[in-house]
Amino acid sequence: MRIRKLRDSGRKLSLGAKYLERTERDHDRARLAANPLRAQYGTARWQRLRWSILVRDGQQCRICGLVETDTSKLVADHIQPHRGDEALFWDASNLQCLCKPCHDKVKQREEVRARRTAREGGG
Repeated sequence: MRIRKLRDSGRKLSLGAKYLERTERDHDRARLAANPLRAQYGTARWQRLRWSILVRDGQQCRICGLVETDTSKLVADHIQPHRGDEALFWDASNLQCLCKPCHDKVKQREEVRARRTAREGGG
């Protein structure tokens, strides 16, 4: 595979990396199109709500109990997935504080299992 040099940084980048970046952007656009509420995560309103949830829960993960002072490692997680329901998205009682590892592994695994069960007609 040919390697080309980026002009500004002097770093080398394989031509496949540019394709990967474009693919990730396309993936992000598709996710936003499928659920327009995703854009709300970047708003000041969401940041205020997120902060209030982290404070309410004492910056403690509700799954593993870890108390994390670095709030960039915490997630305000929707207990029941909102699936585009704006009222559920903004409902503070539907939010919980999770550490990033629990959110990205445990919670996601639970959600996938629930979707699979619902699809198979078991729930």
